[in-house]
Order: sequence, then structure tokens, then C-alpha cells
Amino acid sequence: MKELICITCPRGCHLKVDDNMNVTGNFCPRGAKYAVSELTHPVRTLTSTVKVDSKESPRCPVKSKDPLPKETIFKAMEEINKVTLSLPVHIGDIVIANICGTGVDIVATKNISK
Repeated sequence: MKELICITCPRGCHLKVDDNMNVTGNFCPRGAKYAVSELTHPVRTLTSTVKVDSKESPRCPVKSKDPLPKETIFKAMEEINKVTLSLPVHIGDIVIANICGTGVDIVATKNISK
């Protein structure tokens, strides 16, 4: 029996998952889906910053457009740390396409024009 705390919403349900992937303790169906995913193929949304050629805003916040497999997070951060953006930067601009071959893009989450 595995025990998890659901992070899908602020409720934080205490989940129990048996060897057959039967989930108990979830308030909603999202908790069951989260528990199975977490035990079979965990994913995380990656948030970070990248360098920008700007004196006023030297860093731009970025995030993964979709969750990434948990095992790729450190390699993705290595790639993100190599990037320097040129101005202008717009929300939604693709900073890195298909990071680490995952099919997930890293996108800008702030407008920077100077």
C-alpha cells in the first residue's frame, strides 16, 4: 500500500493506493488520476528563469507549456541555463521547443521590451 498526498487542488487529500492501483481517500476523480500517474509516470510543470539581454530586466520567467516527465527535470534545467533571450520577449514566446525530446515547449511568461 502506497500513501500520497494529492497536490491537484488545495484540499490535499490523503490517498492510499493498493498494488492493483485502486485509490481511496480521494474527494474527487482528479485525486485518483493523480495517484495512478504519480506511481506509474510522474510529471511536473517546470518553472524557472532565463537570461535576457536587458539591463532593466536581466531575467525572464519561463515555464513548461505542459508537465514534463519528472526524470527529465534536471536535464531540462541544464538546457534552460544555456539560454539568453534577445529583446523583445512576449508572453507565450517559445524559448526552447521540444525540450529534451519530450514534445513539451518552454515558454516565456512575461513581456520584456527594454
